[in-house]
Parts: sequence; structure tokens; C-alpha cells
Amino acid sequence: MNRREFLTNVATKAAGGAVIGLAAGCTFSATPAAQEVQQAIAQDTALPELKWEMATSWPPSVDILFGSAQLFTDVVRTLTGGKLQITARAAGELAPGTQVLDVVAQGAVPIGHTASYYYIGKTPATAFGTTVPFGLTAQQQNSWLYGGGGMELMQQLYADRFNVLPLPAGNTGMQMGGWFRREINTVADLQGLKMRIPGLGGQIMARLGVNVQVLAAGEIFQALQTGAVDAAEWVGPYDDQKLGLNTVAQYYYRPGWWEPGSSLEVNVNLDEWKKLPELYQVAIQSAAAYANLVMLSRYEAANDAALAELIASGTQLREYSPEIMSAAYAEWQNLAEEFSAQDSDFKAIYEQWNAFRSTISNWNKTNEFAFTSFVFNQG
Repeated sequence: MNRREFLTNVATKAAGGAVIGLAAGCTFSATPAAQEVQQAIAQDTALPELKWEMATSWPPSVDILFGSAQLFTDVVRTLTGGKLQITARAAGELAPGTQVLDVVAQGAVPIGHTASYYYIGKTPATAFGTTVPFGLTAQQQNSWLYGGGGMELMQQLYADRFNVLPLPAGNTGMQMGGWFRREINTVADLQGLKMRIPGLGGQIMARLGVNVQVLAAGEIFQALQTGAVDAAEWVGPYDDQKLGLNTVAQYYYRPGWWEPGSSLEVNVNLDEWKKLPELYQVAIQSAAAYANLVMLSRYEAANDAALAELIASGTQLREYSPEIMSAAYAEWQNLAEEFSAQDSDFKAIYEQWNAFRSTISNWNKTNEFAFTSFVFNQG
């Protein structure tokens, strides 16, 4: 094995945590093995020194989301001995938060960090890269992407449609159902309601009578505060508290049926990707997988305490009524059928995804559901 192959193989182990580690607070730290790789790469004069700017969909105020993008760049820098330096930029610096894929596809920016469902206007099939209503939990989503053929399907879609390589690079876990300025109990209560909600969940809400708006994270608070919207969803207790949504809306609904396990992704322009040495490609793949693990872990660890604080400060926790849930589920079934008839990419991915969903749901019901049902009932 030559020196370059050795370095590439060592970098590959990073996805499994062999040469990178977590310090307190989920920050990145390099192990002694990683430091050896850094030194070896730094001495390899054949490897180019590159500086990339990365567009993101996140303001710095949502520190787990934006912090995970920064973690990704830190890992890439370490695994390439500082020769590939990527700087994460907040939403609006290089592109609006909902146009990251656009600038990466155009080649205006080589790399981005975003959510695929922001781009369903291009093809609804992009939604599967993040989540779809009544879909997969976070672990099920990862299983589909890493073990069920999902990543290959999404990468082929992006290559064909956008000349972009997508890589899973974060997951929020199960999201909440949004903030409302007044209670909603029936489908009739949704009529004419103005709500910030993106993706296919937004399309379902629109079918239920909601006036849907798509706003970037940094715009949600002001829109809710001024009454430009009557309701808004973002992620969950930790992030929503960071944005101050609890100070401008009282009622907090669950569950976020439109986002049961939302993946975020790194997008790389394929022309730029093909120019990279293999070692740099491995570093990017490994860093994305690492960020995927860390983001989900941080959200799962932070949300319960944040929810307790919200409730203590006056937030009223509510649950979507069976009427609303059933109506939303029926509209999702209708929407999936319509998209399948209209978009061949959606149809192909949906059929494969739905088959996977059936098998993994059966396994969860067989084993994990029995365990959690018992444990949760113990109090």
C-alpha cells in the first residue's frame, strides 16, 4: 500500500470514530491518530491547498444547526491536514437560506448545508432527502439512507437534476407541531390561518385551508410577532426557544407529523467534487456522517429540558386532535398518489421508500415498540 492509499484508508475510519472524537459539549477534537494524519498530509506536497466558502440555510442563533455545519468544516480541515479549509457562512451571506442548492448547482458556491425539502418546487422527490409527512423516524431515516438504498437514490436524483452530490449531514429528530396564537381543535379552525411551514407538510396544510408561507429561520420571529403569520413551525423546544417563538405565541402543538425525523445535508457541486483528491472526498464523506450523528445526539439531549423551561414560562402544550391528524394523513396519501402520477422521479423513489418503510415499521413493532411501550408506562 502506498502512502496516499494509507492516508485515504485512515481517513475513511473517521466515519466510525476511529480517528476523531467528541470533547465535552459535543465539540470536535482530534485524537493522536488524527494528528498523525494531519502531519502526514501537510507534508504531502502533491495535495492542493483549497479554501471553500459554504452557504448554509441557518442563522448562527440556532447553534445546533449552524454549529453542526461548523463541526463538519472542522472535521474536514483536520482530516486534510488543514489543506482543505471550508468556511461555513450564515444564511443570507452567500445565498438566501432557501436557495443554497441553487447556488451550489450553479457553481457559484462549491458547497452548501441545507434541507432538501426547501426545493420541492424543482421536484417533489427532493423531500425524501429530508423527510415526508407521516414518514420515517430519525433512526429509520438513517437506516433508509445508509442501509436501505436511499442515499444512492438521492445522489442519482441530484446528479441528474442539479449536478450536485448530496450527503446526509445532520438530523433534528422528531420535530414539534408549531406555535399558534390561538387554539386549533378542528379542521375548520385552520381555514384562512396564515402559517409558516415548508415542504410537503406545507402543501398538506394548504389543502386543509391554511395560507402557507415559507420563511427562513431568521424571519420567523418578526413575522409571528407582527401578525404577518398566525402560526409557525421551526424545529423543536431547544431551537424554538432560541428564536424566541414562545414570547410571541402561546400554544405549542405536537406532534410534528410532517417532520418525524428530518435529515439535513451537505451539497457539493459535482464538477468541484470530481476535481478533489480521493482523500479529500473521503474527508468530506466522513465529516458529513460525523455531523449527522452529532446533530441528532445534541437535539435529543437538549429538547426535554428546553420544553420544561417553556412550559414553566407559560407555554401551553397542546396535541393535534384526531380529526386534524386523520385529515392530514388522508391528504398525504392523496398528495403522494398525485405526485407519483406527475413526476417519475418521485414515483420511483416513493415506491422504493414505501417498501422500506413497511419492512422497518414491522421490525420496530416487533421489538422496539414493545419495549418502549412498557418502559414509558412505568412512569
